[in-house]
Amino acid sequence: MPARCRCGRGSTTEIMNDVLRHIASDNPRVMVVDGSKVARTLISRVLEKGLPGATIIACESGAEAERALHAGVVDLVTTALRLPDMDGAMLAKYVREHAPQAYIPIVAVSGDVQERLQNRQIGDEITDYFDKAAGYAALTDFIRGYVQPSEHAEGAVLYVEDSRVVALATSRMLQRYGLTVQLAGSAEEAVEFLGAARDRGETGVDVVLTDVSLKGEMSGGDLLEWIRYDLQIGKGRLPVLVMTGDENPENQAALLKAGANDLVEKPVDERLLMTKLMFQLRVSRRSSCDHP
Repeated sequence: MPARCRCGRGSTTEIMNDVLRHIASDNPRVMVVDGSKVARTLISRVLEKGLPGATIIACESGAEAERALHAGVVDLVTTALRLPDMDGAMLAKYVREHAPQAYIPIVAVSGDVQERLQNRQIGDEITDYFDKAAGYAALTDFIRGYVQPSEHAEGAVLYVEDSRVVALATSRMLQRYGLTVQLAGSAEEAVEFLGAARDRGETGVDVVLTDVSLKGEMSGGDLLEWIRYDLQIGKGRLPVLVMTGDENPENQAALLKAGANDLVEKPVDERLLMTKLMFQLRVSRRSSCDHP
């Protein structure tokens, strides 16, 4: 899983600069590595359409990607996990060891992400992962969060955290980006808030961010199941991001199967959290437009 750094270091300006430090220009160069010509073409087309000004470097194999890496600066790499000549994780390791930049996001784009997660086959070299099942159009939004991140976000977040210190620190961070934060100190409190919103015919917020380990009778996992099965609200209408320090792949897979849109490992990396949050906010807004 991605290497993490703790929030709270340095000033607000230093943190914001660190969050955006991987941006090389307004015209990002994105390397797309996939052994399938069809997949390579589809990914390249949607990125070219969704990221005006971006240069797409399409590579069929790991060896071709290695050569391209030395031919010019690359702002982000997407790679299939199964390549004709090597594993995608091996390519990610090569990028980490040979790229001239201090940091390049590497996103694994695959249809077997869940299997890899369960078998611990996604290493620290890979920044993040994207399941092809979500569709290539959604990949554009996902990639945009890395190569063209916004310093400002809009939307309401229900943040469920039982540690007051952590809750206040993270809430302030989210608010710096422009998000409205509704705090809940327990899953039970979140249920009360969301239940009241349901009675008004609303979802109450645009996205739910919850810790999995909470004080009280309900865990974050219980809250997730309540949202999906009791409220009957799907992943598109109300995305749920679950923060967890549990590295057990079976437990992580169970959360995803229960309806989590994505997981954020603890200790939380601010850049990664905001990228995932902004992506899920776009998912929520798109769903609202489709189903007013």
